[in-house]
Amino acid sequence: MRWINRRPGRPLAVALALAPFALAALAYVAGSEARLAANPADKLLPAPSTLWDAAMAALTEADRRSGEILFWNDTFASLTRLALGVGIAAALALTLGLAAGLLPLAGAGLSPFVAAVSMAPPLALLPILFIVFGLGEVSKVALIVIGTAPFMIRDMAGRVAETPVEQIVKAETLGASSLVIALRVALPQAMPRLIQAVRLSLGPAWLFLIAAEAIAATEGLGYRIFLVRRYLAMDVILVYVAWITILAALLDLALRRLSARAFPWAEPAR
Repeated sequence: MRWINRRPGRPLAVALALAPFALAALAYVAGSEARLAANPADKLLPAPSTLWDAAMAALTEADRRSGEILFWNDTFASLTRLALGVGIAAALALTLGLAAGLLPLAGAGLSPFVAAVSMAPPLALLPILFIVFGLGEVSKVALIVIGTAPFMIRDMAGRVAETPVEQIVKAETLGASSLVIALRVALPQAMPRLIQAVRLSLGPAWLFLIAAEAIAATEGLGYRIFLVRRYLAMDVILVYVAWITILAALLDLALRRLSARAFPWAEPAR
C-alpha cells in the first residue's frame, strides 16, 4: 500500500498529534535545565516548577490594590475587544461580500476600494486611529476591523461570485427578486465560508489586539505582557502567551464545531 493511502487509526492519530507538543516541551525543559545549571539566576527560560507557580499565582491571587484577579480581568477585556472587532468585520464581510459578489454594479464599485484598503498595513494606521478615536476601546476595535474585514470581504465576494449560474437562473424563473436570491440562494452557501474566513482571521485579529493593548491600554492580555517585560518576568509572560494560544485554539475549535453542526453538507468528505 502506498503511503499516500495510509490513514492513521484513532490511537495513532492522537499520538501523532501529541508528539510535536511533547517534543517542544522536552526541548524547553532541556534548554531550561542547561541555562539554569550555568546560571541559577537566569530568567530567560524559567524552570517548569517556576512556570507552574506563576500560573497558579496569576489564576488565583487577587491584586492588592483592587482586590480583583487581574488575569481574569485581562482575559475578559481582551476577549470583549476581540469579539467586537471580529464580529463587526464578519458583519461587514457578509453584507458587502454578498453585494459585491452578487451585484455587478456593487462589485465594480466596492472591489477596487476593498482591494486597495487591504494593501494598507493595519499597524501603520494605529497612530492615526489613536488620533482620530482616542486611546479608548474604539481605536482598538477599529484596528481589528480594519485588519481583518478587507480579507473577509474579498473572500466572501469570491465565494458568492462562485454561486452556480443555474441556481440564479432557476430562482429568477420562479420570480425571485434580487433580495430573495441573495437571502435564499447565495447566503446559505456563503455562511460556511464566512465561518472559515473568521477562523483564518483569528490569528491576525489577535496580533492587532495585542499590538493595540501594548501601546495604549490599562488592562488586557497584551497590556499585561508588555507591562511585566520591563521586569524580565518571563514566567508571567510565558503563562500569558500560553493562555492566549489556548484561547485561540478553543475559539478555532468552537467555530469548526459550529460549522460542522450547522452546515454538515459543506464539510469535506472523509
